[in-house]
Amino acid sequence: MTAEEKQLWQKIKNFELDDPESSFCFSERLARENDWSILYSLRAIIEYKRFLFLICISENSQTPSDQVDQVWHLHLLYTQSYWVNFCGDLVKKEIHHGPTKGKEQRALFKDLYSETLKLYERKFEKKPPSDIWPDVETRISEIHFTRVNRHKTWLLPKIRLKP
Repeated sequence: MTAEEKQLWQKIKNFELDDPESSFCFSERLARENDWSILYSLRAIIEYKRFLFLICISENSQTPSDQVDQVWHLHLLYTQSYWVNFCGDLVKKEIHHGPTKGKEQRALFKDLYSETLKLYERKFEKKPPSDIWPDVETRISEIHFTRVNRHKTWLLPKIRLKP
């Protein structure tokens, strides 16, 4: 990282998503809505901040992992924090979330995700954690998600039988 990038990374890393005056903070909501432990949610938040940093320093589009995307979706709901405090005041750049336009973009997003992982490794000098940043094939293939009310529905994982 350049000196300027290191300074930006420190600012992004130190940006607080949890409101200390809130009885139900961002990281707790993220954990609840995704059925994650609080520790995993905090790790996903750090990875989200790394992703935002990559967006800020790159001229190319970046594609998040699904876990990072979940953090991003939630942060977008906190409009003051996202648009004013983070984009406006901290990085002074509008960072828009562009949804996919369908299957015809699968190859594009596969390439963008691959490039995001490579940029991550170059800038942070390590591989991204695989439990938050899966490999390209897993990221692109595991896309069938449904929001489920767990008070009304039981969830059972599929059992994979070996041939």
